[in-house]
Amino acid sequence: MATPHIAAEKGDFAPAVLMPGDPLRAKRIAELLMPDAKQVNSVRGMLGFTGTVNGQPLSVMGSGMGQPSITIYATELFSQFGVERIIRVGTAGGIAPQVQVGDAIVAMGSHTDSAMNTHRIPGVHFSAVADFGLTRAAVDAAPADQKVHVGTVISRDHFYLTPEGQVENLAKYGVLGVEMESAALYGVAAEFGKQALTVLTVSDHLLDHSKDMSAEDRETKFHTALQMAVAAALS
Repeated sequence: MATPHIAAEKGDFAPAVLMPGDPLRAKRIAELLMPDAKQVNSVRGMLGFTGTVNGQPLSVMGSGMGQPSITIYATELFSQFGVERIIRVGTAGGIAPQVQVGDAIVAMGSHTDSAMNTHRIPGVHFSAVADFGLTRAAVDAAPADQKVHVGTVISRDHFYLTPEGQVENLAKYGVLGVEMESAALYGVAAEFGKQALTVLTVSDHLLDHSKDMSAEDRETKFHTALQMAVAAALS
């Protein structure tokens, strides 16, 4: 049954969905992983595909940018299309000093400056955390030569506006990186009793921009994080 944002039927999506932000990246991931992939959504240009990897069903769909957007798609996928787990795969800006460009981050939890989770349980500061089984599967699948960090990220509403001193304080508290979706995704998964995880490639560093990836690198150097995300999705 179609929803306001997904024109598909039950069964069109696999139990596991990889979710990059960019719908065109979702298309490229589908073409890379699943020669048998079929397009199952194109509403508002948010492309979704379903196929198989090593005989197991898998879907890939864009989320758009920001927590409101991923909340819409995750809610509809979990509640209407039988999806059991969503693994966000994307990029992040490094924050902690031990994190370097090209490293992978597995986001075990996500702080946020957003109000997306504030009203879930009145009077409670909701903790947005990933599923442990998915976390372990992703970490176990990392190649030996890939540096992987497991810990917290921050999901921010603003891309350009950063309060003075905030990045330095986040680094002091061990926050690994910054992105824009995970806290909301983890909140939706908790709401529906489902599983979620975020696996990220560090594309730049907020405290040292000397080694930032180019736009082309951002599209080509995420294969290790993708490999880890697929392992979690199919675990």
